Amino acid sequence: MQPHLTTPAPQSLRRTLLGAAVVWLSLGVASGQSPRVIKPLAPFTVVPTLTLTASVGWTADQTPADFLENVGDLVKARWRQMYREPPGRPPTARPVVAYALGGLLADSFLAMQATDSQQFRNNNQDILGYCRVLGLGDKLAPRLMSQGKMAELDEWKPLRQAVVDGHQELCRVLREQRDEDLAVLVDMGVWVRVMDMVSGVVVDSPDPSVWPLCVGSPALLKDLKQRFSQMSETTRHLERIASLGDLIDMLCRHWVNAPPPTLAEVKMTHEKVSDQWVKLQ
Repeated sequence: MQPHLTTPAPQSLRRTLLGAAVVWLSLGVASGQSPRVIKPLAPFTVVPTLTLTASVGWTADQTPADFLENVGDLVKARWRQMYREPPGRPPTARPVVAYALGGLLADSFLAMQATDSQQFRNNNQDILGYCRVLGLGDKLAPRLMSQGKMAELDEWKPLRQAVVDGHQELCRVLREQRDEDLAVLVDMGVWVRVMDMVSGVVVDSPDPSVWPLCVGSPALLKDLKQRFSQMSETTRHLERIASLGDLIDMLCRHWVNAPPPTLAEVKMTHEKVSDQWVKLQ
């Protein structure tokens, strides 16, 4: 009997089988390892599934409203639990007023996330009072009244853009008046208050991947630190403003170029950031 001979596979088929084996091994499926993503070779194309992850955090093209919305997509946020007591009389120092005003602007974004018309309108009245201390009441009152009307009518989408534009307009007016330090402090007040809200939301989450969101991102912290350092020495040395600089320095030490945070660090961050607003009452 003639021995059974195996017909060699065509060269094209061998190349195909070899390629499949390489891909299989590179994915680590056979060894039980987690698959690694490899770049497909032309002419094949792979359409990835995009998933918003907490590791992305804040990016430079995001407004506070954008960031809060992203957090709401990742975490079950009870936004109304983040409300504060109405502020007392505005401070006498203009830089402190500007910083506190930024916090009130952030509270507008919070009320929008909660779709709370009454809270939004009440907060707008507080904003107007602080604007008047800075001599901006007449310039900003019509805009604030228009926003209040949109909230009353539950027109949340156009209201969102109106509040974003109002924040930018306020800072622009301050810069035109050569109050650059005040414009910086308004922005810093917005973001520190946003950190207060978000840290209060994520601290209750059992998912460690969302904990870094409590400071936005290391890039945001570094930006705030740089802008703080560019303010005048007189402004930076005011007692309540100096404590803001200390807070930013502390956050940078714990969060910039640091390993993943522990729950204890998240809790500490929330306590320190929240304490900023207690000092302004």
